[in-house]
Amino acid sequence: MSRRHFLRVAALATFAGLAVPGVQAAGYPDKPVHIIIPFPAGAAADNAMRVVTRKLSEYWGQAVIVDNRPGIPGMQAAATAPADGYTLVLGAGSGIVTTPLLMSKLSYSPSRDFAPVGKVLTNTPVLTIHPSMGVKSVKELIALAKSKPGTLNYSSSGTGGPSHLAMEMFLAMTGTEMVHVPYKGAAPSVSELVGGHVQLGINAVPSVVQYIKTGKLTALAVASTKRSSALTHIPTMAESGVPGFEYDIWYGLFAPARTPADLIGKVSADLQRALRDPEVAKQLVTQGSEPAPSSAQELAQYIRDDTVRWTKVINERRLKLD
Repeated sequence: MSRRHFLRVAALATFAGLAVPGVQAAGYPDKPVHIIIPFPAGAAADNAMRVVTRKLSEYWGQAVIVDNRPGIPGMQAAATAPADGYTLVLGAGSGIVTTPLLMSKLSYSPSRDFAPVGKVLTNTPVLTIHPSMGVKSVKELIALAKSKPGTLNYSSSGTGGPSHLAMEMFLAMTGTEMVHVPYKGAAPSVSELVGGHVQLGINAVPSVVQYIKTGKLTALAVASTKRSSALTHIPTMAESGVPGFEYDIWYGLFAPARTPADLIGKVSADLQRALRDPEVAKQLVTQGSEPAPSSAQELAQYIRDDTVRWTKVINERRLKLD
């Protein structure tokens, strides 16, 4: 592990921005709450979070305003917002863990600028291949890849994104090599895969479930440790002969660093309550997402574990964005 990566792991392990004591949570909120979504309107994470914000608005008796600011600018806006509980951000694992590991210069620092509130949901990644390849299982794919090293290609939503890193983990764990074909976003990546212009890829269930159900893509395995609620018939990677493969595309709610601990506690408790609401859970599962309620402390621990896991993969595969 390089010194730079070691320092970043140490910083995330500390997560100094957890929260500080201060303002009373009684009476919060007494005005609209803004939640920054660093994804375009209509993206899977945006659709899911809108289900949750409607329930939070109901609990709080205040408007919860979704503010779509895609990419790093959205994270930067949240990092510099007042630490008063009225601006929150939906952070993805990519924005909180992997992007900082891949980029030496970033306009925000997760460990310095954000306080975890709680995990919101996970989107199970699923390995799919175009039906024209005639591959029906992970074992068949591995055998084909080893017989033709460096000839199969896979699409992703962009270099360093979840679909790219998931495939890099797959290649590392199976001893195979394939050609990476990055696109600008999940929509064109999946579209090119469905069209047969690329051969395979790992994408979040909401992005591909319709194509799996209509036979336009063949699902080989889900990348999580348990089967997806939306695709219960698809085996896990471990069940398919790749033990230890674990990758969830996760999203958590964060507040600006130094947001008072009592406000963090209230928002976290209400968030967990919303995610456990049967109707909210049903809507999320229908979209292909899995509700993942957790405390601020549990999310902080998850980030520590995720950072260690991805530091290893990124170093082994010699990945970087700058």
